[in-house]
Amino acid sequence: MKKERRVGTVSRGIRCPIIREGDNLAQIVADSVIEAAEIEGFELHDRDVIAMTESIVARSQGNYATVDNIAADVKAKLGGETIGVIFPILSRNRFAICLKGIAKGAKKIVLMLSYPSDEVGNSLATYDLIDAAGINPYSDVLTLERYREVFGVQKLEFTGVDYVQYYSDLIKEMGAEVEIIFANQPKSILDYTDCVLTCDIHTRARTKRLLKAAGAKIVCGLDDILNASVDGSGYNEKYGLLGSNKSTEETIKLFPKECKDLVLDVQSRVLSATGKHVEVMVYGDGAFKDPQGKIWELADPVVSPAFTDGLIGTPNELKLKYLADNDFKDLSGEELKAAISASIKAKDGSSLVGNMAAQGTTPRQLTDLIGSLCDLTSGSGDKGTPVVLVQGYFDNYTN
Repeated sequence: MKKERRVGTVSRGIRCPIIREGDNLAQIVADSVIEAAEIEGFELHDRDVIAMTESIVARSQGNYATVDNIAADVKAKLGGETIGVIFPILSRNRFAICLKGIAKGAKKIVLMLSYPSDEVGNSLATYDLIDAAGINPYSDVLTLERYREVFGVQKLEFTGVDYVQYYSDLIKEMGAEVEIIFANQPKSILDYTDCVLTCDIHTRARTKRLLKAAGAKIVCGLDDILNASVDGSGYNEKYGLLGSNKSTEETIKLFPKECKDLVLDVQSRVLSATGKHVEVMVYGDGAFKDPQGKIWELADPVVSPAFTDGLIGTPNELKLKYLADNDFKDLSGEELKAAISASIKAKDGSSLVGNMAAQGTTPRQLTDLIGSLCDLTSGSGDKGTPVVLVQGYFDNYTN
């Protein structure tokens, strides 16, 4: 008699060689997963998911750019005089190198920071102090002097950095003048300059629309900077500087360029070697919020820039506890198990939206859910597992 499975979804970090520009990444990823299965004694199955970090993809593509490349593009597109730089996130890894290039391409930067926090939750103030001072964050524009008067020096909890001072110093080091204001309405910047670079990630389309409607002369987003090569630099046609990371003090690694061919190549190699049809994706930041630091992780424009077609869509699941507490509340033991199994098997693949038995299941894209799992598995430090194998994700209670 075949034993019943007792394990559902499993996520495994896969160790790989250090990836360099020009490496055959598809071959390395496929070989690393297959070798890990052989060495660790597990099997690959159809619909397993192989995911690789955007970092190793961009590195293999050689998708890098310098501060000077950024400066040249900013100067060409925004005029090189006074530029309003609005709604950046507070990050040495994500934005500081970009800001160096932006400042180098301008005579003066008017830096407009959102408050009480940036887009991903890094805090510059507290609502308690805002309330005590009678400030309306939806309409009030604060000068640097007013900000310091009310909030003093605010250092991020986990980094100990005062980003107001840090960004100000960095701009001046690049030879530009700097003026800092705090506001949450995009059009507030137009009292200072009509050439604006908006640096928000997920709200950028609305911000651009509002600025143009309010009469801005030039409006660019980070996605408009390095969306084509500058003096032989790397670039990202779709996202520009969005999703970039610090590489060295003078260079950034851009978000991967088009990589659908890569995920299809890995899928094909695994099928040829094992006979298993796996799904493959590239992932960056997961989409989740930290309850302690209040930071929303997703600083990339998307969780996954490329994935195979089997990962399109959202989960279509029934809530077991709903069925147990409602439809089958009078059943128990094997009888309950059989009834729930029958309900799951009766799903015909059509959407369960609106079905009460599906309430509480997560209506998110598969790639956002799996990418978040992978980001937590691989971490952002020294685990050395830039590839993650997820097994059993598409299983249910009946498998």
